[in-house]
Amino acid sequence: MWFAKKVTVFKKKDKATWKQIKDLLKAEGFKGVRASHYSAESLCACGCGSKLDPRNFGANGYIDRDIYFVDVREEDVERARALFSQHGINAVVDDDVVGKLGRLI
Repeated sequence: MWFAKKVTVFKKKDKATWKQIKDLLKAEGFKGVRASHYSAESLCACGCGSKLDPRNFGANGYIDRDIYFVDVREEDVERARALFSQHGINAVVDDDVVGKLGRLI
């Protein structure tokens, strides 16, 4: 279980769907699921040493730039996808979550 091969079934900038998928897999008893997120930006707007990003202090507050992903064991992929379609969840693996402009900056 610890060293089982994992397959990404969801990867996108969508926290609500990520949380829904994570909770659904937990409720259905899937083992070995890895659900996490990481920053889409390699550097903050103020540089690598700054922890405060001035873009987060606008009228709408914090801007969520994280990329959310869910990995399941290889043998559970088909069962997980069937579960997503049964519950009407569009689990997308977006290979270009940052976009062309994000890679240029």
